[in-house]
Amino acid sequence: MAATRRYADVEPGTELPVRTFPVTRETLVRYAGASGDFNPIHWNERFAREVGLPDVIAHGMFTMASAVRVVTDWVGDPGAVVEYGVRFTKPVVVPDDVEGAVIEVSAKVGAKLDDEARTVRVDLTATSAGQKVLGMARAVVRLA
Repeated sequence: MAATRRYADVEPGTELPVRTFPVTRETLVRYAGASGDFNPIHWNERFAREVGLPDVIAHGMFTMASAVRVVTDWVGDPGAVVEYGVRFTKPVVVPDDVEGAVIEVSAKVGAKLDDEARTVRVDLTATSAGQKVLGMARAVVRLA
């Protein structure tokens, strides 16, 4: 699959569609099974509180993967992401109720990096419960 977004059509400041990702305790159990990360802070409320957390928290890699979906959906090809990094600033707290938590992700093109390689830097902002959960979230993407 190749990127469907054209480098010539994108300028710094271009905003990507905002997305929201619901996260429930069931989501965390499924992610633990897929990733092999069964750390009890992601499923055991008592343990999470004993180690100083407010409640069960989402896996950092789950949060990171959710955020980059904004970029992969926009560009049309997950393989177009050539670099991606974040800093974890706050945990996504997932209460044990029907609603769980929500991760909201916005993004915009921060810069055109290389005309020949057709790469752009996309800056992402991810929040949950009104708090920024990822810092320095940036993806470098190769466009068509």
